[in-house]
This record gives sequence, C-alpha cells and structure tokens, in this order.
Amino acid sequence: MMATPLAIHRVGLLTAVGASAGASCAAMRAKVSNPSPTRFMDATGEWILAHRVEMPDTLRGLDRLSAMAASVMTEVLEGVAPSDRAVMPLLLCVAEKERAGRQEGLDTALLAHVQQALGCTFSADSSVIAQGRVSVAVALVLARKLIEAARAQRVLIVATDSLLSWATLSHYDRVGRLLTPENSNGFMAGEGAGALLVGPASGGAQLLCTGLGFAIEQATIDSDMPLRADGLSAAIKDAANEAALTVRDFDYRIADLSGEQYYFKEAALALQRTLHQPKAEFDLWHPAECTGEAGALAGAAIIAMAEAAARKGYAKGPNVLAHLSNDAGPRAALALQYRRA
Repeated sequence: MMATPLAIHRVGLLTAVGASAGASCAAMRAKVSNPSPTRFMDATGEWILAHRVEMPDTLRGLDRLSAMAASVMTEVLEGVAPSDRAVMPLLLCVAEKERAGRQEGLDTALLAHVQQALGCTFSADSSVIAQGRVSVAVALVLARKLIEAARAQRVLIVATDSLLSWATLSHYDRVGRLLTPENSNGFMAGEGAGALLVGPASGGAQLLCTGLGFAIEQATIDSDMPLRADGLSAAIKDAANEAALTVRDFDYRIADLSGEQYYFKEAALALQRTLHQPKAEFDLWHPAECTGEAGALAGAAIIAMAEAAARKGYAKGPNVLAHLSNDAGPRAALALQYRRA
C-alpha cells in the first residue's frame, strides 16, 4: 500500500566540511575530506584523527550538541514566525542508549538546552528520539503520524551527535573499530547536526519521502552469526512496497557506510537479495566518507545529499534508495523521490 508522501521543505546541515547544507553538500559532491588530530592518542601512541566541526573547543558536552543543533535550526527556520514555531513539534534525534561513552542528559536535558540556545519553545508534541543512525527514519514516521492526525502542519526534525569524546573514541579503539595506520577496517569518528523541515507534499519541485521500512538484524557487527542481511533486506522491501516501487526502479543509493567491511558486505548482500532484475549501474553514495561516522547525523546528511543532487541536476535520477544500520540491530530504509513542478 502506497503511503502518504512527506515533503522535505527545507534542509540544514553542519559538518566538518561545511557550515551549511549548501557548503556541506558541495564538499560531499567533490568528496572533500577534512580530518584533523584530536587531543587523544590510540593504543599505539598515534594521535586519533577525526572530523571536527569548526566550533570553539570550549563548547563541550550538551552545550556543543545544543550549539550545533541551533545552527542548523536557524538555517531551516529563517522566515518562520515565532508563533508558527510554538505550534511546531521538534523531533530531536540523538545517540542510541547503547552507544559507548554516550553523553549524559541526552534524554532529559538536551531538548530544553536546544530550545534555550535557539531562544524559542516548540510544541508539546516535541520529543527526543534516541535511535542513533536510524533516528531520522523513526522521526519521519512520527512526523507523518502527527501531520495525518492534524496535530501539526509542519514538523522540525533535528539530529545532533558527536563521537569525539574520549569515552567513545577509547572504546572503539579498544575493540578495533577506529581507522588507524594499523587498522584499515575501521571508521573515522565525526560530529555534526542536520535539520529537516517536513510537511505535506505541495506544488513545486520538492524531495518526497514516499516509503519507509524497518527491521531488526540478528547477525550484528558484534555477533558470531553469519551475516545474511535479513534485517536490511526486509527494511528495503518494505520501503519499496510503501512507495509502490521495486528495487530496480531506484536510480541510485545513499547509505550510512563509514568504512567498516561489515556494513559494506551487508549493503551488497541486501542488494543481491532484493534486486531481482539486473541493472547496468546502481551507484552507492556514502556521505560519511566526508563527514566521518557521526551517529544520528547520518539520516539528515543522506537526505540533504539527495535533495541537493536532485535540485542541482547531478543525481542519477529522481528515485533514491537510502538505508541506515545501527550496531545493535535496528535497520531502516527510505524511498526518496524528487518531483518537479
């Protein structure tokens, strides 16, 4: 059954390679990467490299996450009256509860911090979605429900995250998941924020989310089970079905891949299991090669990348398959479509 399309009216992005959606997406198109040494060393005594956002080093913890969120919210809310903001739900996407070194206060204090940083209060339907990389997909489902129930005309989805604390970096270094001179099978940590102003489809050119799918993968990255990509395959099939498409109808893919072989293998297996007719080409884009592994930012970065590519005319076509995977098992897939006026 085809779902009600949800339009992406505006996007905002703050990454290590750009202070706005336009700058970040231009850098991602050019495959610009800007890692720099952190204040921390890995187990071999080498400085850990990461993708840092250009912000004062004095901003840390909740203050840093709030400042990054306020930056992208300002980008998408330009021209939106305070009275309209007051009735608009804010869905704040953050790190999952299982994340090593997770910042305290994400669930209880960050929402208030963000509203204070922006100087306004949002609807009582606002909430925190602590689902890591799949957070934005979960937020899109909730936004669609709020709009269909007439509880909101538009919804603001904001993701803010950082993996640059010592507690987080030291854990991933200890378990061999950081990219270092001694380990090629790893990721480079990052941070950033993204914002999406979403609402019903309207006239004019716009990017639509036409389908969403979710599932749980049992053979996680920490599991000894053989990976068959059952979870991601199921999520992709459900997203395609909601959009009334087959996987072959998508023109290209964007995913949250950040360097680890497990997730590239998962993406390849899921494609084998869902693409029943061959395609001459099926590009796979991954913004994390420029932004670093930045957790909850992934979904917003993917959507911003798809919107910019379609609007500027360098996309492979109007239909995009996006997918996201959490370490603990949750999987999400999105069907995105750019429709011109």
